[in-house]
Amino acid sequence: MSASNTDFMKLDELLTDEERLVRDSVREFVDKNVLPIIEEHYQAGQFPMQLVGIMGELGYFGANLEGYGCAGLNNIAYGLIMQELERGDSGLRSFVSVQGGLVMYPIYSFGSEEQKDQWVPRLQSGKAIGCFGLTEPDFGSNPAGMRTRARREGDCYLLNGSKAWITNGTLADVAVVWAKCDDEKVRGFLVEKGTPGFGSRDYHNKHSLRASVTSELFFDNCRIPASNLLPKTEGLKNALMCLNQARYGIAWGVMGSAMVCFETARRWSLERKQFADKPIASHQIVQQKLAHMLTELTKAQLLSYRLGQLKDAGKARPEQISMAKRNNVAMALETARIARDILGANGILSDYPVFRHMANLESVYTYEGTHDMHTLILGQSITGIPAFE
Repeated sequence: MSASNTDFMKLDELLTDEERLVRDSVREFVDKNVLPIIEEHYQAGQFPMQLVGIMGELGYFGANLEGYGCAGLNNIAYGLIMQELERGDSGLRSFVSVQGGLVMYPIYSFGSEEQKDQWVPRLQSGKAIGCFGLTEPDFGSNPAGMRTRARREGDCYLLNGSKAWITNGTLADVAVVWAKCDDEKVRGFLVEKGTPGFGSRDYHNKHSLRASVTSELFFDNCRIPASNLLPKTEGLKNALMCLNQARYGIAWGVMGSAMVCFETARRWSLERKQFADKPIASHQIVQQKLAHMLTELTKAQLLSYRLGQLKDAGKARPEQISMAKRNNVAMALETARIARDILGANGILSDYPVFRHMANLESVYTYEGTHDMHTLILGQSITGIPAFE
C-alpha cells in the first residue's frame, strides 16, 4: 500500500524521525508477518499466537509506558503502532491494546511495587498475557451497575460474579477484574489463571473479530490473596481511566483499517473497466466516493494527531478522547462500506481485505463505549446536562 495515497495533508512531515521510524517498522512487520496469514486465521476463527513473542520482542506491548522494559514512546508513536497493527486486523490491534492499555496500564498506575515487578515485565515481553474484566452480561454501557462482588475474608477476598465479552479471556495468565467491595466502591483485582473458582470460556461462531479470542469469565467463591487488590483503585473512575487508554488506541487504530479499505477501492477502481472499456474511476460517482473517503480519513488523521499532542502534554480530556473514538470508528466503518460497494460482488471475497475490516469494525463501533454513549459524553460536555438516563 502506498502511504502517500492516504496522506493528503502531508501529516508525515509533522512526525519526528522516531515516530516515522516506529510507524515504518510496524508497517514492515505487518506486511511480512500479518498480511500473509491473517485471512486464514480469520476464516478459522483463530488468533495468530505465533506473533505474540515477536510483538513482545519488538516492544509493542505497553509501548507508551516507562521502565520495566517498556519502550517509553510518546503517544503519537504509540498511536501509529495501533494504526499499523489494525491495518493488519482489528483483532491484532485489540490484543496489543488490551495487553498494554487495559492490563499493563492499571498495574503500572494503580498497582503495588511488588505487583508491577511481578507482572509488567512479563506482560511487556509477551511471556504473560492479560485480560480486562469490566463488562458484564447485564451491564455494558452502565458498568456502575455491575454485580460482581468482592468480600473481604481475613487476608483474602472472595469474588463472585461474571464478566462478558472479554478479549483474551481464555488466553490470559492474569485478569484485571473490577468488582464492588463491601463499601460499594469499585476496585480492581488481579486474578491469576488456575485460581480455584475462576473459570472462562470462549464465544464461538462470531461474524466479527474472528481472529481474536473473546471470552466470558466466571467467579464462584474465587478466593484471592488480599495482596492481589490493586491498592490505588478506589472507584469506577480508575476503570474508566483504563478505558480511555484503550479508546485512544482505537481512535488511531481504525485509521489503519480505513487506509487499507480506501487504497483497495482506489486501486480496484483504476483497474476495473466497464462501459466503453473505461476504468470505473473515470465516472463521477466513483470519484465522489473516493473523495469523500479520503476527506474523512484526513480529518480523522488530524484529529488523532492533535489528540496525541494533548495527551503527551497531559492535557487530553476524556471527552476529547470520546470525540476521536466516536468520529474515527464511524469514519472507518463508513469507508469500509463504501469500499465494499466500489468493489461490487468482489468486495465480499476474502481475496480482498475490505469485508473482513468492515465486519471487525462493526464490533469496534460498539466496544470501549458505543457510538451512542460517546455521543452522550460529548453532549454532557457541551451542555452540562447528563442524558444517560
